[in-house]
Amino acid sequence: MELAEEILRRLREEFKSSAKLLISKIMDKYREPFHLLVGTILSQNTNDKNSIRAFMNLASKFELRPEVLASTNISEIEEAIKIGGLYRNKARKIVDLSKIIVNEYNGRFEELLKGDLNEVRERLLKLPGIGPKTADIVLLFYLKKPVIPIDTHIKRVSKRLKLTSKGGYEDIRRALQSIFRESDYLDVHFLLILLGREYCKARNPLCDKCPLSDLCPSSNR
Repeated sequence: MELAEEILRRLREEFKSSAKLLISKIMDKYREPFHLLVGTILSQNTNDKNSIRAFMNLASKFELRPEVLASTNISEIEEAIKIGGLYRNKARKIVDLSKIIVNEYNGRFEELLKGDLNEVRERLLKLPGIGPKTADIVLLFYLKKPVIPIDTHIKRVSKRLKLTSKGGYEDIRRALQSIFRESDYLDVHFLLILLGREYCKARNPLCDKCPLSDLCPSSNR
């Protein structure tokens, strides 16, 4: 726990304003959890710029609610998201996702989100195009549930810091949740992402500038 507290203390000092900005950007773009699910599908196998453009195109043409997208001609959705690539497959996932919410939850997405963490997570993972990271982001960001979503940056940083000995999504998630306090999970998620983006890069990590270099067993400083 002492190591976890020191890691957080240093990262908060290093990224005190950047973390808040990153949170704000995500919540401004995806104001509702359903928007996040649609955005996740659009982000698959494309870059951020094109996935954002596809999302904005879709939002400009249709109201992003399950009952609207479920009843929209799929060719119209395809046309709106074409810039994001793989548009036929993604359009089908969006329509299927919307139909499930309409048919199984009477179009009320909030009904799907009722229950304890494991129940909601299980329901989210059954939706087309939704994986563990997206499910955990919904749980943490929108429902304030105690879970740490794991992305590629967090995975890399966690392994280099030896915070986990295994590389699977669930292994890393459980390892981090066991060493950090629940009240810090949101900070942990964003701060480790920022550490990976700014210093602990996949190639040529900037160990000489990293605020955690003296704590990191993998440092080449």
